Amino acid sequence: MPEENDAKAEVERIQQEVEDATSDPASQEEWIRQSNLVYGGLAAAGLVVVQPFLTTSPLDLSATICVIAFAVAIPLLAALLVLNRQEAFRRRVTRSRLVSVAKAVAQGSAFVGIAAAFWHISIPAGVTFVLVAFVAVGVHSSGYTHLEYDRNFRSRFLRRKPPSDPT
Repeated sequence: MPEENDAKAEVERIQQEVEDATSDPASQEEWIRQSNLVYGGLAAAGLVVVQPFLTTSPLDLSATICVIAFAVAIPLLAALLVLNRQEAFRRRVTRSRLVSVAKAVAQGSAFVGIAAAFWHISIPAGVTFVLVAFVAVGVHSSGYTHLEYDRNFRSRFLRRKPPSDPT
């Protein structure tokens, strides 16, 4: 039992350190800048990719999926870009669940739209895009983890001393 309690205490301590890191204003400002880059890039890509389908009729299945996916993604991405301006002004990120869902739907729809566009051009290109996208997520995750949660991570935050017992 003592080992289990030690493990639980360690987990709680690490969770608190991560919470301290995510509430850091400098980190939040950087997340806002990165989000602007992602949302703006995806919206621009969507506008470019959808443009050829404006004059084509009828659309095949992959083109239809592409157009519908970007019909969902582009307005959400635009709303998220405007929200990011407000977050930058307030120097903090929102914790709204609706915004979290909108981020996931917007990014997921944009991914589906781009994959469908590649699929429309060439099935091997579509498959390649999807496979390399998963590798890219792994590359980003690995790099991010090594940058943010290296062995020096815990030393960046002051350890909270337990309140002294007044008795």
